[in-house]
Amino acid sequence: MKEEVLLSTAYFPPAEYFCLAAHSQRVIIEKYENYIKQTYRNRCLILGANGTLPLIVPVLRGSFHKTPLRDLMIDNNRRWRDLHLRSIVSAYASAPYFEYYYDVIKNIISRPFKFLTDLNSEALTAVCEAIGLTISLSYTSGFAPAVEGGNDFRYSILPKRPSSVKGYSETHYTQVFSERFGFVSRLSIIDVLLNNGPGTRSLLNESLAADVN
Repeated sequence: MKEEVLLSTAYFPPAEYFCLAAHSQRVIIEKYENYIKQTYRNRCLILGANGTLPLIVPVLRGSFHKTPLRDLMIDNNRRWRDLHLRSIVSAYASAPYFEYYYDVIKNIISRPFKFLTDLNSEALTAVCEAIGLTISLSYTSGFAPAVEGGNDFRYSILPKRPSSVKGYSETHYTQVFSERFGFVSRLSIIDVLLNNGPGTRSLLNESLAADVN
């Protein structure tokens, strides 16, 4: 187990993100980097009847788009919350644990957060509680350049690149549309939780080797 792990902020990220949290004594979330578009920082992927569907939290960016994440505000003039909740219901109403955990997800998405990092932090805490994962959570006090290896995973989990998390191998499980698409990897923790329920914690333990150093 690592003493600590440094992660980006993320909106209901995939299982590998939570695997790192589960195998670390402390989780540190980056708040001072500039916003990076098309990452899990403000989006997640779910699986619907027509395939993979991105759920994107719209954000307001400053001049030249160089806005520190701690200052990045959600564009609440857009009706993204209704869209996300409708999409989740449509995709997972038949999932085995939908009735048990949907309200956890709904309560987070429905709250009127102003800043993206606040939304993501509450989502992280709520999901960890739902799967029985206790974490020690803190935030960076300034920005430091990325360091290869060690405990820095801020840029290791990206939608359009293979995972660079050493020792991670996603454990397959039954998804709502498995018969149509087979197993679809790197979906949001929403997919993992609603399909596996209490078994989510065990699945996370199976997906990452005990020695992740």
